Amino acid sequence: MSAVRVIAGYALQEAVRRRVFSVVLWLTTLFMALYGLALWQVFKRVADIHPPNGIEPRPFAGATVFGLSMFATMFLGVVLGVFLTLGVVGGDAERGLLQPLLVRPVSRTQLLLGRLVAAVAVCTVYVACVYTILLLMTGLIGGWWPDRIALPAVELAAGVATVAALSLLGSVFLSATANGIAVFIVFGAGLVAGLLGSIGEALGSGTLKTAAHVASWALPFEALYQDGLAKITEHTAGFASFILKLGPFGGAHAAGPLLGVWIAGYVLVVSALALAGFTRRDL
Repeated sequence: MSAVRVIAGYALQEAVRRRVFSVVLWLTTLFMALYGLALWQVFKRVADIHPPNGIEPRPFAGATVFGLSMFATMFLGVVLGVFLTLGVVGGDAERGLLQPLLVRPVSRTQLLLGRLVAAVAVCTVYVACVYTILLLMTGLIGGWWPDRIALPAVELAAGVATVAALSLLGSVFLSATANGIAVFIVFGAGLVAGLLGSIGEALGSGTLKTAAHVASWALPFEALYQDGLAKITEHTAGFASFILKLGPFGGAHAAGPLLGVWIAGYVLVVSALALAGFTRRDL
């Protein structure tokens, strides 16, 4: 495990040298400032919001705005995770950075695991911090708090880690540019599946709902996001629950207790495929 820690440390030092964290910090701060401005304006005019009958304006506004913030948090975390992993194999091999590492007593397994650990650690901390700050802003400015607080943050972090694992797998077979494009297309496909689920829910279409459900489990970061959205209004019932669970950028659907097991198995399979491909790759 010492070699894994060394590789993870090397990946973090490389990100610092390239000023990745500085750029992320400044852009995230800008996003939070804009979110705070939006919150202030929304809740300043909350009395002018007229949701469907039976729904209180403040919970409606709070759940909608915070749902949007959850999407933004996941998206920013995915961007960070992808750029930390998109060139782990293909990009570093093209630049001649892999060969000196592998000449030393570092196996390919340790190299991949170290880079994945570094990316997941950074993204997990980032998502947790951003989620917490946006949660506090929503509660303190808007006076609305989600029904569940910790679990949605865990699910967003797990979703970002899943995308990072997919990006690591893609880096074994694709160049950095092609891998980045492919991963973001896959991420977009997951979001489209969520939107289809919302449309199917609104129209009562069983076909659309089934297709969206299958797609969200095939791309489980979307299932995690949907479950997180469901958790923030977990104790809301009736027509209000139906409206709020249509959700921003994908419907809110509780995934059940098997989601965690599925995610763990999914990441293990993706990592095993990445290792198998890396082992057979000629550098």
